[in-house]
Amino acid sequence: MYEKKTLNPPFFEIGPKQYLYGDEVLELALIADEASAKHNVQVIFTAPYPDIRRVRENTKNLIVFAPHMDPIRVGRGLADILPESVRAAGADGVLLGHVEKQISYLTLKKTMDRAKELNMLTLICTDSKAEAMAAALLSPTVITAEPNDLIGTGKTSSLGYIRESIEAIHSIDPNIYVLIGAGISTGKDVYNVIREGADASGSSSAVACAQDKRAIVNEMLAAARQAWDERTSK
Repeated sequence: MYEKKTLNPPFFEIGPKQYLYGDEVLELALIADEASAKHNVQVIFTAPYPDIRRVRENTKNLIVFAPHMDPIRVGRGLADILPESVRAAGADGVLLGHVEKQISYLTLKKTMDRAKELNMLTLICTDSKAEAMAAALLSPTVITAEPNDLIGTGKTSSLGYIRESIEAIHSIDPNIYVLIGAGISTGKDVYNVIREGADASGSSSAVACAQDKRAIVNEMLAAARQAWDERTSK
């Protein structure tokens, strides 16, 4: 049986999506790996399927996630994503329900069940308070609260949305970590959401498309650490 990794806040999720491929993905993973150790902030690195094994084998600190998987079992299912396959490749967890890969609630539940069988960490993406509360009933490790219309815009969620999302999720299960994403493009954005009560934040396009990826990753992780330390030292 696979060992389940431990995730501790503050943490940060980096997902290159399809902005990068091949060696570019590994280069970003190595930057994130170094920054994770430097700032003592865990990084979930959601790697494209072809890069999961290479990222896992070449980094020490990253929590590697698959960007999706299907609730199938070993056997038939040509072109579906087998949970055992991504686990064997080195994925510690899986991201589910992203707006770019939406699935039904029934499929989400079945996939969560498969992830739990394999001791995988789980992150469910949600858009609204109602979606977040429904996701919380499945007891994932993390719920990402991010309005779909803000993703990739550089505009972040309001403080009211952040507070409401955290309260809604914790009213169902206070043990679920809350990641506030969508539009996160600067260290200040990261600082604000974690200072407001989130356990984590994350970014895709702002990191993947940055000219100086090392600088932006370090800026965001440093901000996460600062905000968390200030919030928890009260």
